[in-house]
This record gives sequence, structure tokens and C-alpha cells, in this order.
Amino acid sequence: MLSTLDLRGGSRRAVDLRNVVPRAKADLDSVVEQVRPIVNDVRDRGVAAVQDWSAKFDGVTAPQIRVPQEVIDRSLTELDPDIRAALEEAIRRVKIVHEHQRREESTVAVAPGGTVSERWLPVQRVGLYVPGGVYVYPSSVIMNVVPAQIAGVPSLVVCSPPQKDFGGWPHPTILAACALLGVTEVYAAGGAQAIALMAYGATDEIEIEPVYLITGPGNVYVTAAKRLLKGLIGIDSEAGPTEIAILADDSANPDFVAADLISQAEHDVVAASVLVTDSPELIANVRASLERLVPTNMNHERIRVALTSQQSAFVLVDDIDHGLNVIDAYAAEHLEIHTRDAAAVARRVNNAGAIFIGDWSPVSLGDYAAGSNHVLPTGGCACHSSGLSVQSFLRGIHYVEYTEAALSEIAKTVVTLANSEGLPGHAAAIEIRSQ
Repeated sequence: MLSTLDLRGGSRRAVDLRNVVPRAKADLDSVVEQVRPIVNDVRDRGVAAVQDWSAKFDGVTAPQIRVPQEVIDRSLTELDPDIRAALEEAIRRVKIVHEHQRREESTVAVAPGGTVSERWLPVQRVGLYVPGGVYVYPSSVIMNVVPAQIAGVPSLVVCSPPQKDFGGWPHPTILAACALLGVTEVYAAGGAQAIALMAYGATDEIEIEPVYLITGPGNVYVTAAKRLLKGLIGIDSEAGPTEIAILADDSANPDFVAADLISQAEHDVVAASVLVTDSPELIANVRASLERLVPTNMNHERIRVALTSQQSAFVLVDDIDHGLNVIDAYAAEHLEIHTRDAAAVARRVNNAGAIFIGDWSPVSLGDYAAGSNHVLPTGGCACHSSGLSVQSFLRGIHYVEYTEAALSEIAKTVVTLANSEGLPGHAAAIEIRSQ
């Protein structure tokens, strides 16, 4: 299965480790050029272009681009009761966690008569992308919609690809999740064309207002479109293939570790599964578990490709301290800790999207119903970026209010700094008020 990368006795510096940790190779710039004609076509022709590209890439077009409310409602009515109950419980838990991320207005008195207040206002219109295709992700509806709603976003739109098996509408489970959350504006559009539709809006067949922010995971073409349109719209991140890193010692349960490596590998042939450990015996035992467990999974062919590719590996280190150096250099989307005193070890990690502690907190729990958000930074971006949250949908605005006396008291400082920067107009805007 996984190859073994032996780092024992090697450098522990981040600059060196970044160059040796397993990574998938990706050339997003070349994909940007592939999607540029699609994005430009949607900008110019709107819905008609989206439908044409859907016919080419998805092999189907929706009867109309906006999913009728009766189709959304019917999807919920016909949803398997067990799936509905599971979605409702996941929604409940995600709401509990994200309710605690609200931000309050604050006012600071900088000087007598001088205050700066900060208000947090929601983005006014947000586009949420929910993938379709090989898998169905109603969980992504929950993870994107719930924090946006708690942030107070007044206008939400969901895009998800049309499906041949469902009359050109998005998958009914995705529509049912939208219904459970009260999302009524849903479009049957996927890929780069969906990102362009949300960014530019449309005025041809129907009028669609453009959004200011787009969030949600997608394939490399979705990511490339988000990169191309960043600036016109805000984005959550440039999401890459999913990844799991596990830091473990000889106390870890090899079957648990193997099952969790498999859980992410089944997403995609480019998904990354990495085990970092100081125990050669654990590597041998996990390898044996993988050989036993992988063939039993319905997605075993995809899993085997992911586990034998360059982005996946066993990484052998000197000790847990060395392992923490490797983990911080890798900055995993999902990180599991399977060590003695796992909670204390987890607190020593600096870079990770989300950390899952101990035997009973697998990544799969976080994917669905831990209450945490599963839209997380990938490709090493966890060293500088966070997962999706209520804050992702808020903008902080400063309100500056000084009295005449407060301005007079600080005027000399402002004038001095303005002149030192060669900006006399800035200084004059202060001086004219004191004449």
C-alpha cells in the first residue's frame, strides 16, 4: 500500500520538511486557462452558456436553470426518513457550534472624545457551491448554509450540477437539505460555469443577481474558476484534494488508523492519506490492516490508487516531537492524534484545519455530525488559513468619531507623519481644521 518515507535523523526545520512531505502535484494555472473561455462565455451569454456547457460536461441540461420550489419541496417529502433524521441531527449540532462564533460590536475610547467602533456586517449575497457527480454531498449544504445563516446573510443561492438520473435537476438529497434549511434559490449548474454564473449573474432567460462571495468545495475546474474570478468576488479558499494526516505512536490501534486512512482515500484518486509515527511496528500493522480492509470497500480501486500514489505515505520519525515538526510542516486539512495523552499532544500542534483527538474522534465524525465545519484549508494552507465559519461571511467595519478637541490633541502627530511620507495634502486636511 503506502510507501515509507524515513525521516529519522533528518532535519527538523520547517523549510526542509516542507520540501519532503508527501504532496500531490497540481498545476492550477494551466487549468485556469482551460476554464477561462467557459467563464468568459457565461459572462457574455449568461444562462444560455451555462446550459450549453452543462450539456457538454454533464451530458444533461435542466428543464430550467432555477429549480422550481415544488421540485425542492418534493425532494424533502420523498426523502428517506432515516436520511432526513440524520440530516436534521447534523444541522442541529452544526448550529450549536456555529452559534458560538457570533461577533459583537465593540467601541474603544482611544482618547477623551475619540472613539473607534467596530461592527460586523454580513456579506449581502453569497453563492454556495455543492458538488455533484461521483458522490452526493448534502453535508456540504449544511456546512456552507448554516454559518452563512447564523452570520445573517440575507440572500443565499446554491448551485449544484444537473443530474441525468433526476431529470436534469440536482440530486434530490441535496435539494432536500436545502429545503430543511429554508434555501429557496437553487440553480442546476455545476463546474466552472456555475461559479461564473454566481459571480456575473444573468439577465437573459431569467434575471440572476450576482453574488459577492462564493464558498464551497469543488473539483479542480471549480477551484480554477474561483481563482480566476477572485477579486470580482471573494472566495473561501482554493480547495484542493482532501487529505488526512495521522500522528501516532505505538499505542495506536492499527485497524482504527487504517480505517481512517481509507476514509479519505475513497474520496478521490488524488486524495492524500499520511501516517506520521515513530513506530516501525505500527507501520507494519497498519499496512497489514490496509491489505485486509481495502478489498472489502466498494471503492477499493479508487482507494488503492490514492494510497499508492505520491501524495500518500507512511512517514517514520525519531519521536513524537519530530513528528510534530513534520505535522506542522504538512499543515493537514484533517489531523488525527493517536498517541498517549493525545489531548496534550494536540495542543502542541500549530498548523491544521481541524484536529481529531483520540480513538473515538475519527475524521468521518467531523465530516457529518461532530458540529465542526468540514470545509477546511488543504494543500498546506492550514498554516495561514482557517476553515469555514460564521466569520467567513462577516465584514468588520470601523467607525471613527473624534471631537474637535480630540482631533486638535493628536493633530501634530498626524501632520508630522503625513509630511514624513511626502503627503502634504494629508497634513493640510488636518491643518485646515485648526485654522
